[in-house]
Amino acid sequence: MNGDGPRRPSRRAALLAVAALVALGAGPPPAANAAGPSAPGPAGPSPLTGIAGAAPSRPALVVKIDNAPAARPQTGLNQADVVFEELVEGRMTRFAAVFHSQDSAPVGPVRSARSTDIAVFSALHRPLFAYSGANAVFEAQIRRAPLVDVGYHAAPDRYYREASRHAPYNLFSRTPALFQLAPADSVAPPPLFAYRAPGEPPAGAGMVAVQQLSARWATQVDYRWDPAAGEWWRAQDGRPHVDAAGRGIAPANVVVQFVAYRDTGLRDRSGAAVPEAQVVGDGDAWILTGGQLIPAHWSKPSAEAVTRWVDGAGADVKLAPGRTWVELAPPGSVTHTP
Repeated sequence: MNGDGPRRPSRRAALLAVAALVALGAGPPPAANAAGPSAPGPAGPSPLTGIAGAAPSRPALVVKIDNAPAARPQTGLNQADVVFEELVEGRMTRFAAVFHSQDSAPVGPVRSARSTDIAVFSALHRPLFAYSGANAVFEAQIRRAPLVDVGYHAAPDRYYREASRHAPYNLFSRTPALFQLAPADSVAPPPLFAYRAPGEPPAGAGMVAVQQLSARWATQVDYRWDPAAGEWWRAQDGRPHVDAAGRGIAPANVVVQFVAYRDTGLRDRSGAAVPEAQVVGDGDAWILTGGQLIPAHWSKPSAEAVTRWVDGAGADVKLAPGRTWVELAPPGSVTHTP
């Protein structure tokens, strides 16, 4: 096993670790990576978490991370500021983890890009985009998009194969090495959400208290509110979702963006249709923050525009400072429990 690669904990150890954290009312421990941000930044809040003093002077880095059962547990999901979950072919989901305020070494397993990624991340001021490849159509789209290609084919020396895993679930990288590829004129990403001030309670027209949210659109996903930790514990396929270090996935906010998926006309090797999320336009959303669900409306007039989230009264919905997960879910696929 590569000494720099992830160590796979036993499933029993991972589940016990999560149970202990929940019992203690604690969220996931801080990132194990001691390197932290690659460069100090201004004292202002991080644009992607709203946390004060966590704004490094560098661009955003998007890493595509697999979520097939054979790819679990992943590394880096607890260090990403924002994670998007999108539908891919074969009724599976894949993650796009956005790094800015923290690093992860290693990160992965890294997998291929989809056209959905371009419309989602073109708003991030030319972010670095790390992925393992794509079909010829998507590769051409990526070259034309406002993204900086730091994928495997563009920078193969920044990736390695983890000997303890089998292909294609064994390609990893390290975010510090990828950040080194940032162009000299790179800038920080814009804020993707509005955030509440310290001590400010959640608010929004139609807000209701919820304990659990369940998505049954591909991978079975559940989020359960932990009031002691102030976080939403994530489970998938009926088991706590933990990273390779055994840390539970528990973001401060969960955003369900209801989107339609279209058939791109492309097929994978098995013949399954390759879908694309329609994230340009507008639609409904559920925003989970502070133990509350706020019905919202999302709007994004172009791929380069930042998505806006407003409640029924037209006011911007404010999130709790911290990490956020965004579910790009089809309408009617998500329910919640009061």
